[in-house]
Amino acid sequence: MKILDIVPPGGVVDGLRSGTKEGVLRELSEAVCRIVPGLSPSHLTTVLMEREALGSTGIGEGVAIPHGKVAGIDRLVAAFGRSLEGVQFASLDGKPARLFFLVVAPENNSAGMHLKALARISRLVKDERFRRRLLEASGVEGLLQVMREEDERI
Repeated sequence: MKILDIVPPGGVVDGLRSGTKEGVLRELSEAVCRIVPGLSPSHLTTVLMEREALGSTGIGEGVAIPHGKVAGIDRLVAAFGRSLEGVQFASLDGKPARLFFLVVAPENNSAGMHLKALARISRLVKDERFRRRLLEASGVEGLLQVMREEDERI
């Protein structure tokens, strides 16, 4: 699975403005809703916050992978956001998250696809070089280029 197969160019947000977990989830939800018309940013944010209540999706090393399942979509979709300042996300290592991969799957019949996407993203972000390149990239085009190059390495 290639990362750009699930994170379309319109799903990349550079310079997240919010300094809170809920605010970041709202900004990323808005990006997803631009890709999937008919999906409500407030509903998606609620679904994601309910998932966060079960345990933070902040995996450490400055990365969070918020995810959830929602009705009304027919395919997996993802968004990526970067906050150079960082946001407290109750991450496993206690450090602020700066890189966010949001994964949203259809409510039904998506377990395999959803888990495959989470596994792919998890493998990518374990690579310190990949994380550093995302943090150093210049703007949305630079972020897309880093992802494109990583996809070509497969």
